Amino acid sequence: MSATAAPSAELFFTTAHAYQRTAALRTAIALDLFTTIGDGASTASDIARACGASERGVRILCNYLTVIGFLMKDGDSFRLTPDTSVFLTKRSPAYLGGTLQFLANPELTKNSNVLTDTVRSGKVSGDGRDTVEAENPIWKDFARAMVPFVMPAAQGIADLLDVASAGPIKVLDIAAGHGYYGITIAQRNPQAEIVAVDWPGVLEVAREHAAAAGVADRIRPCPGNAFTVDWGSGYQLALVTNFLHHFDVETCTTLLRRVAASLARGGRIAILEFIVNDDHVSPPLQAAFAMNMLAGTDAGDVYSYAEIAGMLRDAGFSDVSSHQLPNPQMVIVARKE
Repeated sequence: MSATAAPSAELFFTTAHAYQRTAALRTAIALDLFTTIGDGASTASDIARACGASERGVRILCNYLTVIGFLMKDGDSFRLTPDTSVFLTKRSPAYLGGTLQFLANPELTKNSNVLTDTVRSGKVSGDGRDTVEAENPIWKDFARAMVPFVMPAAQGIADLLDVASAGPIKVLDIAAGHGYYGITIAQRNPQAEIVAVDWPGVLEVAREHAAAAGVADRIRPCPGNAFTVDWGSGYQLALVTNFLHHFDVETCTTLLRRVAASLARGGRIAILEFIVNDDHVSPPLQAAFAMNMLAGTDAGDVYSYAEIAGMLRDAGFSDVSSHQLPNPQMVIVARKE
């Protein structure tokens, strides 16, 4: 016979104070605290001296970062966890600290302040701003800040589709953003030509990235609205990466029909998304992403594999398959009938 756990208010207080986690992480990154510890500083006084901050402030901050799991503590000494060492020190090629420029962008976080009104109305309310409105400037921040997060996915898609051996290939990259999904394909396949669709300001960033990668001559920008711009036809591959979650099922299906019409017979589509199970509450990280869509879009959501597969079939695709990436996202591939 198992004992019944006593009621606990811990979840309530942890959630009520969750804003402190973001503030502490932002502060640690601004001070370069994790890199400093990784370089050998361990006590609060040593870390404070290296970071140019107060000893009291660093001591309390480091204790808090230990409580929430970013640091470990032995006596008076702090050290990095394995995850923190990989993702939050600037010595690591997998450094994610810069992504906070987008993830904690005030234009995004302020939408949480009107969430009650948004839930009541079903649309972004009050001082909030729909993230998919025309030429929203946050997407330039996204294009600059999120490259470390997207690179493993870009490489995973290129591997999955075996683009290196595809020969001459014309690729449509919808909502190209930073451009690295198409750029990676262009790097793997010297005969690949990429048409990148996004708002003009965002494509400026993608063009910079393409130039740095040495493939700018094979990345053609196509500025405009993905639902109306004329991006041409005859494509062998279309990329729809982290885009469908901004819209409802009907709108997504409409876009996928446009994509199908532009593909050559037998052409493939690769969709990258946070995919939830049919219950829409698991896995936790992917399921929680729906709150971003509720706060920041008028119709967005996270979808299950079955839901996206249904959209693809309704749009004229077949041979639908799913492929989990090492990160929390999934690639769904289908072929035009």
